[in-house]
Amino acid sequence: MLQDHIISVTVENKFGVLARIAGLFSSRGYNIKSLSVAETEDPTCSRMTIVVNADEKILEQIKKQLNKLIDTIKVQEFTNTSYLDRELMLIKVNTDPKKRTDLFQIVEVLNGKIINMTRKSITIEITAASDILENVIKMLQPFGIIETVRTGKIAISRDAVD
Repeated sequence: MLQDHIISVTVENKFGVLARIAGLFSSRGYNIKSLSVAETEDPTCSRMTIVVNADEKILEQIKKQLNKLIDTIKVQEFTNTSYLDRELMLIKVNTDPKKRTDLFQIVEVLNGKIINMTRKSITIEITAASDILENVIKMLQPFGIIETVRTGKIAISRDAVD
């Protein structure tokens, strides 16, 4: 059965590594649902958070192939473990001066931040789990969404409670 899997890959922070990993997925016909990459606390390493929709067999193939790459330091799959994940979204909506108060209240309830405001639009920043961001989009549709930009998931393992 297909489901979303979150894979964290720590790699050497070198030219071409992202292209090799993307090539690994594309050459086998696997689609990357979301991808986030950044340097870690160690500037010689980067961390990729990859979300892929796959069954268990394909997931195992992906992990094996990732581990074979020379630049790969560590591969961790979060889906069946305890983890925390977030995604950042910037969303620009139309603003009718008569509805701004309603929009401000929604942003406050959602722990969002207004990062830009003009006479015609308001841009909101919100960080949350992906399913919450989907609900935010539904809540803001009546205002008229102009544009959305999302980072894709990032995830980190949850420490065991002592």
